[in-house]
Amino acid sequence: MAETRASRNLRVATVSLAGCFGCHMSLLDIDERLFSLAGRVVFDRSPLTDLKTLGECDLGLVEGGLCNAENVEVLRRFRSRCRVLVAVGACAINGGLPAQRNALDVGDLLEAVYARDQPGLAPGSRVPDDPELPLPLARVHPIHEVVRVDHFLPGCPPSADVIWAFLSALVEGRDPTPPRDLIRYD
Repeated sequence: MAETRASRNLRVATVSLAGCFGCHMSLLDIDERLFSLAGRVVFDRSPLTDLKTLGECDLGLVEGGLCNAENVEVLRRFRSRCRVLVAVGACAINGGLPAQRNALDVGDLLEAVYARDQPGLAPGSRVPDDPELPLPLARVHPIHEVVRVDHFLPGCPPSADVIWAFLSALVEGRDPTPPRDLIRYD
């Protein structure tokens, strides 16, 4: 990456899959340091730009695991556009909170939520089957089970300081391994 940095700013993109968006919030919690970072990188698809499409990028940050077919498609497309891919947070690394459903049958869960007589459901409610809804996977997967991941940034979510240290190191061509004392699971 040091060669890329010498010739131009790094293009950075982010995507959120099955998760809580907490890792993106930590990125935004870098606060004033974002201005310094913005002088060294170009943000492509991210919460800072609100771009929905993705160009070729040097660094892709992925938050969240894979819980449906659309997540898998988005991740594969994202990987194909990013030279370096980073799994950010517990959900991307091991499935996180969404993976707690893995011990249960998805069909049984959907049936229990939508099709049983429960307060708040209209009579005759059924499991949604609109073709526009993404097909749920039988279990939630971490992203490395589907694509090659170059770096793992642990935490739930990783703190702004961890993300800052990681991105600064990459931009400067240093080892991006965050210091262990910064990693938290809150």
